Amino acid sequence: MNKTQIKILMTDDHPMIIEGYQNTLLSTKKEDQELIIDIAANCEQSIKAITKSIAINAPYDLFFFDISIPPTEDGIYQSGVDLASYVRRYVPDSKVVLLTMFNESYRIHNIIKNIKPDGFLIKSDITASELSSAFQAIINFPPYYSGTVNQILKKTLSTGLDVDEVNHEILYLLSQGVKNKDMTHRIHLSLSMIEKRKKYLKEIFNITDGKDDSLVIAAKKAGFV
Repeated sequence: MNKTQIKILMTDDHPMIIEGYQNTLLSTKKEDQELIIDIAANCEQSIKAITKSIAINAPYDLFFFDISIPPTEDGIYQSGVDLASYVRRYVPDSKVVLLTMFNESYRIHNIIKNIKPDGFLIKSDITASELSSAFQAIINFPPYYSGTVNQILKKTLSTGLDVDEVNHEILYLLSQGVKNKDMTHRIHLSLSMIEKRKKYLKEIFNITDGKDDSLVIAAKKAGFV
């Protein structure tokens, strides 16, 4: 039987987790699949493996990136998201899977918009069965999002509210306690424009008391933060 070789790079700074991923994929792969799995513990090791594979014209077929991993020594690559962006630019035919512990709506929406990962898995969702199913789906019919990611996406879509990317970021910053004057350093808008957008958000979320805290509570209930 001719086997399909799949080259995989897994990047995670927790040895037990990455060992578990490896064992699961190797034990549940299809008979016609041959998996070659390399591992990296941080951005430094990962970017070296990626650039080397490109240099020898043997790129990886699939990448698993934990989002929260130690940065490169030069600070250029700070997370798995940065590595995913690099792969999207230089190895566009490869598939990218992002894994994380966080489940904040804004960050999830932002990553899906900017990276368009072939797989997005919340670690608390992952069982051996889930990982196995995700792997086969990503290889054959991407994208695959784990349950929590899908719930967040469905919740915000079901509201029918017009919350664009900038307004979504304003809601996120408000939920983090960022003051209006400090938002101008995070968003390329004037203070008056930020105030106008907040006013609009309070209108569509039906905030009658005018309080920012009430807006944050309503946005959380609707799944936007």
